[in-house]
Amino acid sequence: MKRSRHFASDNYSGICPEAWEAMAEADSGHVSSYGNDPWTQRAADLIREVFETDCEVFFVFNGTAANSLALAALCQSYHSILCHELAHIETAEGGAPEFFANGSKILLLAGAHGKIDPAEIERAVQRRTDIHYPKPGALSITQATETGMVYSVAEIQTLAATAKNLGLRVQMDGARLANAVAALQVPPADLTWRAGVDVLCFGGSKNGSALGEAVVFFNHELARDFDYRCKQGGQLASKMRFLSAPWVGLLKNGAWLKHARHANEMAARLAAGLKNVSSVQISHPVQSNAVFAKIPQSAEEALHARGWNFYTGVITGNESRLMCSWDTTPEDVDALIADLCDLLNQGSDPIKNAVE
Repeated sequence: MKRSRHFASDNYSGICPEAWEAMAEADSGHVSSYGNDPWTQRAADLIREVFETDCEVFFVFNGTAANSLALAALCQSYHSILCHELAHIETAEGGAPEFFANGSKILLLAGAHGKIDPAEIERAVQRRTDIHYPKPGALSITQATETGMVYSVAEIQTLAATAKNLGLRVQMDGARLANAVAALQVPPADLTWRAGVDVLCFGGSKNGSALGEAVVFFNHELARDFDYRCKQGGQLASKMRFLSAPWVGLLKNGAWLKHARHANEMAARLAAGLKNVSSVQISHPVQSNAVFAKIPQSAEEALHARGWNFYTGVITGNESRLMCSWDTTPEDVDALIADLCDLLNQGSDPIKNAVE
C-alpha cells in the first residue's frame, strides 16, 4: 500500500504553506545575489526579533554544514569538541565537524536519554591536561536531543555554566529547537543566549522549510570572518533569497511554533496509542515530536509490508524511531496504531497476513 505520509523522519515532509508562499513571493523580478537582498535581511531581522537580541545570522544549505562550520568557528585544529555520545555531530554527519574544524577531535559524553550529564563535562576536561591530548574547546548541546527529550532552561544553564567555567564555548544543535520551544513554552532567548549559548544552529527544514538552516551567533566576536567560512565550505548560495525567504514565512506570524506544536501533539497522540498495546514498550519519555518504541520484530516488518516507513536501530539497539511532522494528521497516527493492533492480533505470521 502506498502511504502519502510516513513516520521515518520529519525530513520526509514537504514544504509548509507559509514557507511555500514566501518562496513564491520571492520568485519575482531581480534582486541582488549572495544574500544582499531584502528577503535575507528581513529573515535575519525576524530571527533577531524572535531571540530578542542583536545577533549575527547566516543561512546555509543544511544542518551538517551549520553544525560543522559553527564548531569550526569556535575551535582550533588542536581543540576537542565535547558532545553526547548519541549526538548528531557524532553519529550522523560523516566526520564533517572534524573535517571543517581541520581535525578538532570529538570527545563523547554519557547521560540518560541523550542528555549530557554535567559531571561528564568536567570529567572529560580534567581527564588529561597535558600537551599530548587535544585541548577541550567547545561543548555541543542538542536541543531537542536525538531521543526526543528536551533540556529545560535550568539544564541548559547548568551545562553552559559548567562549560564556561572550564573555558569552553557553547554551541547548540537546534535542528529541532522549535519543538523544544513549543514543548517548554518559554521564550527562545531563555533556551539559548540567556542560558549561555554562544552560537545556535537553528533548524528550518525539519519544521516546514524546503531547505536551509540559520547559524545564529549571539557572541558577535565569534562570527568574525564566518562569511568566508561559508564561502569556502560551499554554503554561500548565489540566490540566497530562496534559502532565507522561507524563514520569513515561518517566523513572521509564528508558523514555526504552530507547526512544531502540532508535530509534538501528534507524537503525544502516537505515544498514548502505543502505550495501550501490551507488547510495545516506549523507550524514552515523549517530549517533542519523536517516539521511540520497541515493537515486536515480526509486527515491525509487517508494518513495512503495509507501506509504513520508519527506522529501527537508527539511534540505539532495537528501538524503532517514529517521527511526527508538521503535516502528520491524527488519521495517520490512528491508522498506524490500528494496523499495529491488527497485526499483533493476527497470530504467529503477521508478515504473511499483511502481504495477503
